[in-house]
Amino acid sequence: MAETMRPAETTELGVGPLVPPQLPLAGEEDFEIQLESLNQWQLAWRRFKRHRLALIGSVAFGLIVLIAIVAPILWPYDVTDIPGAKTYGGDAPGLAPLSRLFGTDFGGRSVLQQVLVGARISVEVGVFTMLIAASLGVAVGSIAGYFGGMIDGFLMRFVDLLLAIPFLFVILVAARFFGGGDVVTLILIFGLLSWPGLARLVRAMFLSLREMDFVQAARAVGVSDLRIAFRHILPNALGPIVVSATLIMANAIVLEAFVSFLNFGIRATDVSWGNALSNSQGYLLNGNWWWPFFPGMAIAISVISVNFMGDGLRDALDPRARE
Repeated sequence: MAETMRPAETTELGVGPLVPPQLPLAGEEDFEIQLESLNQWQLAWRRFKRHRLALIGSVAFGLIVLIAIVAPILWPYDVTDIPGAKTYGGDAPGLAPLSRLFGTDFGGRSVLQQVLVGARISVEVGVFTMLIAASLGVAVGSIAGYFGGMIDGFLMRFVDLLLAIPFLFVILVAARFFGGGDVVTLILIFGLLSWPGLARLVRAMFLSLREMDFVQAARAVGVSDLRIAFRHILPNALGPIVVSATLIMANAIVLEAFVSFLNFGIRATDVSWGNALSNSQGYLLNGNWWWPFFPGMAIAISVISVNFMGDGLRDALDPRARE
């Protein structure tokens, strides 16, 4: 009797015999595909590295911060230093040959020394002003935007009142009557007057994000309002906040130079980029272009570097960005 023929087993793609998976032979390597899991900050760093201008700005600003830390230690500034004096070049005599690289001022003091040592005060003003303004702006804006109602109305009317005051005029008056040439007081004045714009930006972001599905889901499972605001909504608003904070830092560096240029800022016995510009204004017409040029270039490079860095951080921290 003829053997009964069984039909060929079929696959999903067509007719044909099912082929069992081939196992690796002895001595052969078994390759497996493993997916790498990246958290939010690792993804942000990957995006940030692709932004070339942001990397250049970060390196440039990092060098400026390093100079601000190291230069006053290696090359102390003394307003009484004159060429030929024993103290010329501070406690680092090996740096004395470099003192005339950027020229000298009317008293024979090194412009290069003023640029390097003056970086400390200018960077301090920018960084700490940004920290104060960002803290106040994020706190006020997030509370107003998340809770809304009377709290939002009261806080935003106060912000509108501050924004209606002439900013530069208040800065000059406050620096003249309360500053006294003290760096800490100047930082407090700048920080306490620079946060309203950021507060309005944060409020707008919170108003749009608090109605999203992930916020409603967090409320449904009983997550506290404070945790929703600062652990769920705030990370999704970091991009615009970082950009605004970097603009505040760059603006504070320019403000210090502006106030000191008008002799309302840092005391004359301290050195900053603004003081260097202020001391040079009476001698620019005499052809001493190098005196204001190099401090001005230091301010410009710092501001541009901070803006490039903020632009890269905005793209890196955007949760909607794709790899």
